[in-house]
Amino acid sequence: MNDLTLRFIKKNSPASNDNDKADSEIETVYIPYGTQVNTLVEHFGVKREKIAAVKINNEILPLAARLEVNAVLEPVLLDAPEGEMIYRRSLAFLLAIAVRRTCPERRLYIGHSLGNTYYYTFEDGAKPDPAIIGGLKKEMENLVRADMPIAIRYLFYTEALDLFQKNGQIDTALLLEERSESKIMVNECEDFADIYIEPLVERTSLLTSFDLLPYEDGMLLCFPGIGRGHTLDPFTDSPKIFSVYNEYKKWGRIVGVHAVGRLNRMITNRTIRDYIRIAEAFQARKLAEIAEQIYQKRDSIRAVLIAGPSSSGKTTTAKRLSIELKVMGIEPIAISLDDYYIGIERTPKDEKGAPDFECLEALDVVYLNEQLLSLLAGNEVTLPVYDFKTGRRKETGGKTIRLGKRAVLVIEGIHGLNDALTPQVDRNMKFKLYVSALTQLNLDDHNRIPTSDNRLLRRMVRDYQFRGKDAADTIQMWPAVQGGERKHIFPFQNSADAAFNSALDYELAVLKFYAEPLLRAVKPNRTEYAEAVRLLSFLENFAPIPPQHVPGQSILREFIGDSEFKY
Repeated sequence: MNDLTLRFIKKNSPASNDNDKADSEIETVYIPYGTQVNTLVEHFGVKREKIAAVKINNEILPLAARLEVNAVLEPVLLDAPEGEMIYRRSLAFLLAIAVRRTCPERRLYIGHSLGNTYYYTFEDGAKPDPAIIGGLKKEMENLVRADMPIAIRYLFYTEALDLFQKNGQIDTALLLEERSESKIMVNECEDFADIYIEPLVERTSLLTSFDLLPYEDGMLLCFPGIGRGHTLDPFTDSPKIFSVYNEYKKWGRIVGVHAVGRLNRMITNRTIRDYIRIAEAFQARKLAEIAEQIYQKRDSIRAVLIAGPSSSGKTTTAKRLSIELKVMGIEPIAISLDDYYIGIERTPKDEKGAPDFECLEALDVVYLNEQLLSLLAGNEVTLPVYDFKTGRRKETGGKTIRLGKRAVLVIEGIHGLNDALTPQVDRNMKFKLYVSALTQLNLDDHNRIPTSDNRLLRRMVRDYQFRGKDAADTIQMWPAVQGGERKHIFPFQNSADAAFNSALDYELAVLKFYAEPLLRAVKPNRTEYAEAVRLLSFLENFAPIPPQHVPGQSILREFIGDSEFKY
């Protein structure tokens, strides 16, 4: 007698969106309890090599998962956004195997992302010889040709701890200190095992598109960009962003907090308050250095333009930078680009017919530049005020300002780095500041924390605290936000005069306090459940930090509340 009823969503096109059921067929299948999904992939209607993982009742799991309840099953395709992230994590796993095989005495650290690459360095700090990089690439290619299975299995807690310590995976072993499960899931490929963080592809033969390139003191693992299929685009350098990342990475190692397990030890040892002070002081020093750069050019700079992706802390950065400028005798005058919206009736529409408030054309660029030129000429202007309730600019109520000799405009908004926003203002009069949460913290040697996850959790907590949105609402709109960032922000980051890292290495342990109950409220019948489960699993690696330890002027307060600043 068959135990379970399965409904397979069959994709008619490999390019179909995982969330789009309308373009799919559904097949009902009856199977015995405990059957593995990888024995049933023919029911998805696409080639096996196009499948990265599976959604089982809206939860993304590896193809080796066993079925224990009636379920709706949907393939996660390699060319879907979720599949592309699985591909990248699997490549990192493949490189870890190659390192273990070719230079087992050395320890390789995964670093930050740089465009469509991950930056890696060796623990000993020695710059890898091109022959070593070539050898690693060749070994990865051998592993791909070998078509080896990437399996999942469970180890007893003590067994997993002993394995990681024996293999020199110290930071992985430290992660287990925050866990209490009696059995630990690991990914395994022949003689190599790594802790299970998220699904990986089923076999090494799927990982055909990659490259290894020497870069600075390490190397770059290159992978296809979002929506590029198997195509590897030429590497585009971002030296300013790399410099900021690299400085924070080195600082993290100096203070001994480069991985989550080491942060957790500070929390359990009750030394975290001292570390919070150090992290905040380090960030404050970086802002003071940026203010000094502006001061050195005070005779020419009349406008500071601040831009960055969603939830990067631009508003608090602008306020704290203004304080640093005042210390130096410069009078900052804030201008919000939100007040220059042309109005909902004239705003261009996106591909779905909704108002596209993120495009440059949604702003009254002509009027903005008229006011800026008038201010630069020494005239007095009255700033506009946009009413978001009515979707129109108010007739009155704006602040009247004049740009004095020691004053500088501080303009914050999504298009700040794009010269098309201020085409009539001389470039020498502008100082462009790029702000982003460039997380330097890793889970362990081989598993990084995406900066977008950091920002998503910030956004989720802020949306709930101040905008009345639940976690599912934030998750639902996040892909559109990321699309806007790739279009309107990231292409201009290299034009910045300075970059500021708004990430705080302790913040995810604080955000956990707020985010976990929000994520647990997302029900399994919601499409957003898969992302909620992923984020909950991620947050399980962190010991919590009480929010009362966060200083009142911290950037983190912009998202959790009780800031000393007014927004």
